[in-house]
Amino acid sequence: MTGLHRWVGLPVAAVVLVCGVVGVQLAHGGGEYEPLRPADPCSARAVTSQAEGIDGLTERLVLLGIDGAACRLGVSREAFTLELAQTDSPSDAQIDALRGGLKSAVTRMKADGTLPPASALVDESLDSTDLNDLLKSLIRALPDSAIDAALKTDDVLVRAIDDLDLRTVLANLDDQDALEQQIEVAVTGAVKASLEARIRGLV
Repeated sequence: MTGLHRWVGLPVAAVVLVCGVVGVQLAHGGGEYEPLRPADPCSARAVTSQAEGIDGLTERLVLLGIDGAACRLGVSREAFTLELAQTDSPSDAQIDALRGGLKSAVTRMKADGTLPPASALVDESLDSTDLNDLLKSLIRALPDSAIDAALKTDDVLVRAIDDLDLRTVLANLDDQDALEQQIEVAVTGAVKASLEARIRGLV
């Protein structure tokens, strides 16, 4: 075959190949277009985090919490976050759903064993407290079992969620993509404050 024949044959072969692929797809129902449906927020899903410690905990908490809020309102996760981003004043129903979703996330994480014990969070929390070094040393010397008996992670989280002013957190939110991050920052701060308050009661 001459060089010219080879070059002429390539487009023809490509057309034949494409037609073959399209034919297979059509034979298997590929001619029917179905738009992607948003994931069902009421369906349990595995949530992981690249972060560790309190940041990783609150990231998973917020992701599951938003799912729970959307489920309570009967909308998709995407629709819920878009609605929050487009309003300057979230409704009471949206605030209640988000708070309830966060609390449900705590319950789920406790049930599936992904909620870390309080002893795993104490060192990180102590680093940000203004306790003197002697008290910090005394707390760090406590056995994990003693810390876990006195502090329950789910209780710390629920108290933090109850104390969170979600209406203020969501005020002036105009970026849908920033919603999770903004809530995570607020929840992380509330969790650290709640944990610190209870750590002080250990000594």
